[in-house]
Amino acid sequence: MKIGFIGLGTMGRHMAANLQKAGHELVVHDVRKDAAEPHVKNGARWADTPRAVAEAVDVVFTSLPGPAEVEAVALDERGGLLTGLTAGKAYFDLSTNSPTVVRRLHAIFKARGVDVLDAPVSGGPRGAESRRLALWVGGDEAAFKKFKAVLDAIGDQAYYVGPIGAGSIAKLVHNCAGYVVQTALAEVFTMGVKAGVEPLAIWKAVRQGAGGRRRTFDGLADQFLPGTFEPPSFALRLAHKDVSLAVALGREHKVPMRLANITLEEMTEALNRGWGERDSRVAMLLQEERAGVQIKVPPAAIKEVLERDGK
Repeated sequence: MKIGFIGLGTMGRHMAANLQKAGHELVVHDVRKDAAEPHVKNGARWADTPRAVAEAVDVVFTSLPGPAEVEAVALDERGGLLTGLTAGKAYFDLSTNSPTVVRRLHAIFKARGVDVLDAPVSGGPRGAESRRLALWVGGDEAAFKKFKAVLDAIGDQAYYVGPIGAGSIAKLVHNCAGYVVQTALAEVFTMGVKAGVEPLAIWKAVRQGAGGRRRTFDGLADQFLPGTFEPPSFALRLAHKDVSLAVALGREHKVPMRLANITLEEMTEALNRGWGERDSRVAMLLQEERAGVQIKVPPAAIKEVLERDGK
């Protein structure tokens, strides 16, 4: 298949190289022409503009820094993708992008018969190079299926999330959660070290605990996703006690515990609702109330996902 690839930076250069390894004919473009040299040496053709890329291929991929760059490449009146893509072709944006932007692009391109799909990736440069990469795709499912083999040349976990924008939303949920957890880990580890335990010893200990042995998002399957908090796996009143002790230890050693204190406030409010004997995750219902959403996934559907992934 003739494939266009625009954006040969830290991630893009590896993804484009993997498409070549899979035997696809590549047409490439980047703001730095020298970034394309390895791909051109391996048989890719250079194009001077995104428009020239679009005119020469069946499907275009972009891997760019953010929404502004994506819009410029897609919509530039003098040489953007919109001026070169014709009905029946498709455009996948691999960038971490704004759902609002990709939905707007989808509407503009759809009027010309072109499929636009958001397909942000997760796995970092190493994953991009080794093809151990997740692609979260939003858009027309038929287009996803049509180009699934191409996506599989880029990563080993291409997953259709839902309508346009769904892939970008999944990526933002994933990344924001990771950085919030990162901040929380910095908070509690500094507390532990200042309280007198060597950092390697703490790390070796906690990674063997219940949280350390489990994938970050798998814990949502037990109570939060099905919306079932009885019988408790660990009662809220006991969890409240644990976090209270941790916050007190932080105060004792003059360690700021912003996130832990917010967590304690949430748990205290949940206790005051009379939820002390329910599972500790019941405090998550407070955020559902504030957001105006109710999350309740059938247990059978959760079980099917876990069994499919061998969990």
